Amino acid sequence: MRANKKTMAAGIAAAALLGTGLYAAVPAFAANPSPSASPSSRPSEPGKGHHGRDGHGHRGRFAGIRGVHGEATVKAKDNTFKLVDWQRGQVTGKTGTTLTVKSADGAVWTWTIDAKTRVRKDRAKSNLGAVANGDQVAVFGTRNGDTRTAVAIRDPQKKAD
Repeated sequence: MRANKKTMAAGIAAAALLGTGLYAAVPAFAANPSPSASPSSRPSEPGKGHHGRDGHGHRGRFAGIRGVHGEATVKAKDNTFKLVDWQRGQVTGKTGTTLTVKSADGAVWTWTIDAKTRVRKDRAKSNLGAVANGDQVAVFGTRNGDTRTAVAIRDPQKKAD
């Protein structure tokens, strides 16, 4: 019975981690971008208010997320299934149509950029030109075969002058 409890605890922990990653990634791709309400037991981040909220009462997209990259299969509005990927890391290369990001664990993914890719830098709408090598970003997108297409790129932190 003890092994079953350990297995169940590991499964619950894995589901919680996946749920946290999906909480950040799925709203960008889902038909209804408002996730269902659920209580949060995540502790506050240092320097943040209650449950990772900033001083204005908003929950940051990255509050409580510790993962560096991941993938999930989600059901789309048209009842098809899509692979969605997300990655946090440092920009190591950029062209007009691609962005290369290296995560803290060494994973290097190249993302295709198209006209539909949304870019936010310093919490404001931006463009790919504002994202530079060395920036810490979070990229959310879809995967088809070996091609990852960025839907959203976020450069969440203002740089110190």
